[in-house]
Amino acid sequence: MVPMARRNLVDSPFLDAACPQMGRTPSHTPVWFMRQAGRSLPEYRKAREGISMLDSCFMPELLAEITLQPVRRHKVDAAILFSDIVVPLKAAGVKVEIVPGRGPVMDAAIRTKEDVLNLPILDHDVPEVAQGISHILEELNDRTALIGFAGAPFTLASYLVEGGPSKNHQRTKAMMHGEPELWHTLMERLTPTIVGFLKVQINAGIDALQLFDSWAGFLTEHDYRNYVLPHSKHIFQEVEAAGIPRIHFGVGTGELLGAMSEAGSEVMGVDWRVPLDRAAERITRAAGPRVLQGNLDPAILFAGPQVVREEVTRIKDEAAAAQLAGTARGHIFNLGHGVLPDTPAEAITEAVAIIHGEA
Repeated sequence: MVPMARRNLVDSPFLDAACPQMGRTPSHTPVWFMRQAGRSLPEYRKAREGISMLDSCFMPELLAEITLQPVRRHKVDAAILFSDIVVPLKAAGVKVEIVPGRGPVMDAAIRTKEDVLNLPILDHDVPEVAQGISHILEELNDRTALIGFAGAPFTLASYLVEGGPSKNHQRTKAMMHGEPELWHTLMERLTPTIVGFLKVQINAGIDALQLFDSWAGFLTEHDYRNYVLPHSKHIFQEVEAAGIPRIHFGVGTGELLGAMSEAGSEVMGVDWRVPLDRAAERITRAAGPRVLQGNLDPAILFAGPQVVREEVTRIKDEAAAAQLAGTARGHIFNLGHGVLPDTPAEAITEAVAIIHGEA
């Protein structure tokens, strides 16, 4: 399963932090930002003029260009593949579009047993994505990692069952509790699509991967453990042989960090609501120490460099305290969620310099 395309990055701050078992120490605190490629960059808006979001994810040269833009501008330590969590669904044959101002919307919701059994499964390569990764790797230097990603099964299931974004996920929870057998069948049909999409990226040469469970924070720990954790654990097991760092992240998941860490990732993403040292304790109690990723509030980037500097220092101190206490194995700096669309690009560049200790 290890691809011929895999790079040997011997001086990558991101990988040095993500793989402490290799015995390497990063030269500085590595940083990348979720949604670092996107509407905050004028060059992104220009590149995507007249092209829909999902269409751009299937255009190899364009997705490579968008992936590389924040690396060139901000000097982050890792690129994140430009994609969307519903891309594997579209690649499998699900009719879905991203509606501006709303998000992913399904042509038809998945509500019945027949709907679930007819849900397409991705069982083939996605050459557009693989070609895009090849273009990205041609430009990235040997210090900058490339992170691939996929949406986790609960989040994808919610989009499918609700028919689009939901504030309360009531239909999703109704199926989960009222028809648990159907729910698990749906999750089991989604899992090979997610695994297949991750393997496309792995075989094309990504250096790490992240599983996004954007909506998991709407669940209780009991529900997460019973209805979600087994399926997320299966996904991490299926890609373990690749030998690359695996990151797990969800929004509003402070109460779920212990359970989520049991899914098997080497790195746990933490949103801004929980201090890193406290998050580390919750993770360690459940599954042993992990590398932490996070967790600056995205809104802080609007507050000016002095506030950013103070918050960065606080977060670094929390991570260092966790490592000293033995509850964390390393730290990758990130936001506690994605870059907000109207964030000034200059503020992001300055934040990277502050995190690197250069400003």
